[in-house]
Amino acid sequence: MPADISPAGAGYRPPLVLRVLAAVSTAFGVMAAFMILAAVLVTCHMIFVRSVLGQSTIWQTEAVIYLVIGATLLGLSYVQKLRGHVGVDLLPGLLPVGARRVLAVIVMALTIAMAAAMLWYGWHMFELAWSRNWKSESVWKFPLWITYLCIPLGFGLYLLQLLADLWLAAFAPPQALPIPHPEESLD
Repeated sequence: MPADISPAGAGYRPPLVLRVLAAVSTAFGVMAAFMILAAVLVTCHMIFVRSVLGQSTIWQTEAVIYLVIGATLLGLSYVQKLRGHVGVDLLPGLLPVGARRVLAVIVMALTIAMAAAMLWYGWHMFELAWSRNWKSESVWKFPLWITYLCIPLGFGLYLLQLLADLWLAAFAPPQALPIPHPEESLD
């Protein structure tokens, strides 16, 4: 939350639901980091099996792909919480606080609409994979519903984090608004 990032907003305490959502986003961020670590370890295993042992690999490439996809989708809300998504902040930096707030609300509303669409269609894809018992076409035959579940789960949590950020942009005191580059504000 901005109170965690911005020294100016240190006196502001967001509502409990927003603090709980921030904790859930952080937990999913940690999970995504472990998924990246697992992908790196599986890649090292694959290199060892191929290069040192001279054997072929069956499941490693597919596992790395699924782990990276899952980490990307499940980490969306944590990156949003940290304001880490790519954005052009030249215009907002030049605007006064009130205009910056209006621009933030407009941008977040459009992003919320996109995330809601991804959640809707992602759920449909997961439901199809689950009900039809889709499996990958490899020798591994990995159940695809697990990977497809990352889409509605990741975008659902991202949507909730966006709604929390929208609430903060609309109703939080100006000193609690996020700093565009938190790494530059650390002294």
